[in-house]
Amino acid sequence: MTTRKPATKLPTFTPVPRKCQRHDGWTPERQRTFIERLADYGSVRAAANAAGMTPESAYYLRRQPGAEQFRKAWAAALDLGIERIEDAAMDRALNGIEVPVYSYGKLVGTRRVYNDRLLMFMLRNRAPERFAEGRARGLNALEAERGPRLTPEEEARDEAEFEAKLADIRAQAETRG
Repeated sequence: MTTRKPATKLPTFTPVPRKCQRHDGWTPERQRTFIERLADYGSVRAAANAAGMTPESAYYLRRQPGAEQFRKAWAAALDLGIERIEDAAMDRALNGIEVPVYSYGKLVGTRRVYNDRLLMFMLRNRAPERFAEGRARGLNALEAERGPRLTPEEEARDEAEFEAKLADIRAQAETRG
């Protein structure tokens, strides 16, 4: 699976040339605002609204001749927006969310609710080498303390030694009692 490397900053781009420069159309300033907000929000609809335009017109602009740099800036902005969404999801997974608690129709307080499935999803996607296929590897402190697992022969030998020691203890207890 090939993943795109997230952009670290927005590229500069030449705005899409417009045949007719309308004051309420996609001006170069609105195009820049759209790309910046797309990086902030990760949402085409929210970015278009922030630029005072519609999402449909943004998609139309992206398809126009001369929009190659705009499309590249759009992709980079979405990568940054996705990073922000991932950060928000990780924060929610780690810190939970406050949920109102009602009793007899009245708000009596809040409680913090954690989403373990979201946390597991985030861990699997941010560190697949450690959480592949849902198995956490290298995190169990007891296994790390125990060291490597024994072979069946070593386990049988250890069990036999344990049984012999246990028999000795029982024999000593019987002679004393």
